[in-house]
Amino acid sequence: MTVRLITVAGPPSAGKTAVVRQILKNLLPEFKAAYLKIDVVRAFEDEELAAEFKIPTKKVYSGDMCPDHMGIMVLQDAVEWAESVGADYLIYESAGLCLRCTPYTSHSFGLCVVPAISGIHTPLKMAPMITFADAVIVTKIDLVSQAEKEVFREAVREVSSEIDIIETDALSGTNMRYLLKRIKELPKTDSKPDVLRGVPPLGVCTVCVGKTDVGWQNHFGVIRSLDSPENLFRGE
Repeated sequence: MTVRLITVAGPPSAGKTAVVRQILKNLLPEFKAAYLKIDVVRAFEDEELAAEFKIPTKKVYSGDMCPDHMGIMVLQDAVEWAESVGADYLIYESAGLCLRCTPYTSHSFGLCVVPAISGIHTPLKMAPMITFADAVIVTKIDLVSQAEKEVFREAVREVSSEIDIIETDALSGTNMRYLLKRIKELPKTDSKPDVLRGVPPLGVCTVCVGKTDVGWQNHFGVIRSLDSPENLFRGE
């Protein structure tokens, strides 16, 4: 794999595409880039970035499938496509809907984008998405106080003590010089198979496969009742 893969994850409206814009402004025209967007129903980021930066883009709608699962399904094809169009970088932006499934892979440079206005406890609620990332991009810092920024930063550190934290107003690109330097210095990946970082959720439950009944008594596989202290397994 000769293309460098950048995975941009985070909750909806965190500013992921604004971060992607700043990356593209810094990379082009020295390098060539391609962009992949995964979303559930509708997305326009690919069209906007193609028009603004004249880069090749693709998008995939996951529909009834978890968007992070869809991303893993199509990522190898996307890498091959990016290489076929001569891209040095493939920027993959996830839908950002599932905080348990992390889309980072062993070959990717994982960025978790989190808005500072989302609440001081937000990093603690999305631990896996932060834990397996290479850097956390805290956006919209112009909308919170210095004290709130410091508390938010400590919450990130509680989840991952050594992770790089970049605090920015992504619309203007402030404080992103270190991140952009790291991206430019990313090495080309080797030929080893690309694999997920971390372990996916325990398994597919009967809700995931379309069973609509309410109550654990109507389901099997990994389940939980209201008062059970941990997950249970029911059925074969």
